Amino acid sequence: MSSAIHDRLQSLGITLPAVATPAAAYVPFVQTGNLVFLSGHIARKDGKPWVGKLGATMTTDEGKAAARAIAIDLMGTLQAAVGDLSRVTRIVKLMSLVNVTPEFTEAHLVTNGASELLGEVFGSQVGAHARSAFGVAQIPMGACVEIELIAEVAQ
Repeated sequence: MSSAIHDRLQSLGITLPAVATPAAAYVPFVQTGNLVFLSGHIARKDGKPWVGKLGATMTTDEGKAAARAIAIDLMGTLQAAVGDLSRVTRIVKLMSLVNVTPEFTEAHLVTNGASELLGEVFGSQVGAHARSAFGVAQIPMGACVEIELIAEVAQ
């Protein structure tokens, strides 16, 4: 891992986890050309799905913390996919699903937890990305947030 990215992670107190075993019939990542597609990662807390519904059992700030935790897991998977995070030339896009009540309208603010951390770690040029944030009725295992990521890497 490049020293700059390693130093940023270390200064934030972040240790990247190993790739989680998929819970269904899919793989954690696929690379085609210089793009790496990471499957959706659900929020986890203490090794278990972080269950909750924004607007009912969780606040926006709690959801933002869950999205940040997912970004850490995504970076662990991305590192496994490319071998060295310094190969990442751009975080291209995030798609975020937030488990919400019909009245909750802050899925975009929840997703900022992931977006802001990726910007801190990769910097404003590489970490800036396109994004979609959706409020949904349910996420697998009752998780509060699920996020997938697309990254561009140097060949």
